[in-house]
Parts: sequence; C-alpha cells; structure tokens
Amino acid sequence: MTRIAPFAILFSTLAAALLVPVAFRNASLSFAGDIILLAYLLGIGRFFMVLAALDRGSAFEGMGAAREVLYSAMAEPALFCGLLVLINETSQISLSGIYAKLTTQYWLENPATLMLIATSWMIILLVENARIPIDDPNTHLELTMIHEVMILDYSSKDLALIEFASAVKLAVFSSMLVGLVFGCQTISLPMQLTVFAAGMLLVCVIIGTLESTIARMKLLHIPKFIVGSGALAIIALILKLSGN
Repeated sequence: MTRIAPFAILFSTLAAALLVPVAFRNASLSFAGDIILLAYLLGIGRFFMVLAALDRGSAFEGMGAAREVLYSAMAEPALFCGLLVLINETSQISLSGIYAKLTTQYWLENPATLMLIATSWMIILLVENARIPIDDPNTHLELTMIHEVMILDYSSKDLALIEFASAVKLAVFSSMLVGLVFGCQTISLPMQLTVFAAGMLLVCVIIGTLESTIARMKLLHIPKFIVGSGALAIIALILKLSGN
C-alpha cells in the first residue's frame, strides 16, 4: 500500500482536475453529475493516503490519518452546500454548466449569497490543502501535524509524486474559487486568461498573507473553524431558498 499510494493519489487528483473549468472555459471532461465524481476522486486520493499512513504502523501517522479523515468529513458538507446553491440558481448539475451561468450580473443580484459561498470555499481550500491556520506544511512537530505526518516516511520519487499531487489539488480548489468570484465567461479569451491569472495570483497572496500574519490554530479549535465554513454555506443556501 505504501508503494501504490503515491500513484493512486496523483492519478486521482489529475482526473479530478480534468473536471474543473479553467480560465472560465469548459472543463476537459464535463457531464451531468460530474460534481459527485469530483468529490469521489478527491476522496480516493485521501483514502489511499490514509491507508498508506496506517500501513506503516506508526502511532504518529495514525494520529495524522485520523485528523485528516475527521477534518475532511467536516469540510465536505460545506462544499456541497455551496454547490447546491449554485445548482439551484443555474439549474445545471455539471461544473462546466454551473460556471458558464455565473456572470457579473448574477454577482450584482446575489452579492451576499456568493460572498458567503466564497468565504466558505476559501476555508475549505485551506483545510483540504493543509494550509495555515489549519495545518502547517513546514512543521516537524509530529504531535501537531496533520497532512505532513502521513508522508514522513516518503522520499525520492514517491514524495515528489505526492507533493505534485498536492500542488494540483491546490490548483483545483483555487480554480473553483476564482471561477466563482470572477464571472468572466462573456469576455474575450485573452481577457479571460488575464483575469484568471490575476485571480489565481490573488488566491496565492491571500494564502501567503494568512501564513505570514497568523499562527496555526490549536487542534481543539480547528473543528469549530471548519464547522463555521459549513454554517456559512448553509446560511447561503437558506438565503437562496427563502429568496425563491
């Protein structure tokens, strides 16, 4: 399992990336219900990472695996609640279809709802990619590590595959967030590429600012923070349903 996991993590993450619209264009693969497949593909990568951590029999890696599963299970409902709002608004059940309908006019009509979803998804991005204040990708204290403790025993090409998969996963969530915030489907392709690059840079700046200005949360406070993202998404869903 330790040898298989890096390849399973990488290929499942790359497959998930094919389902996400990039630069306000349709995804490479798009079909009705691809939202569910996206969640499962990301879940497969997490599943193999946890199995590999447990396979090595280390108490520290077992703790990291337990935390990874708990926090991911708490973050997933927030992602789906946000998607439910967008599905309700656009009447589409594919990511490409949803993002094709997200325009500047929709932002002007529903600023509060979309701001709640964007904030919730930003928190999910930090959770799923092991960023501060949830986790510190550079820490070496096993008792407080989440993601990094599960890959302590990896090196060479196996570690490179996992780190590359992590970078792809960060790009996936960043693309979803940028596509939500910047509705630029109606402008020319050069402008779309420019706005998308600027949006991705903005996400990087936000992550870097957070990691430079605040400390990592205590483990006891992390579940409350993640549940807060779910609460924001639920409020957005209630606002949307009550508006209808």
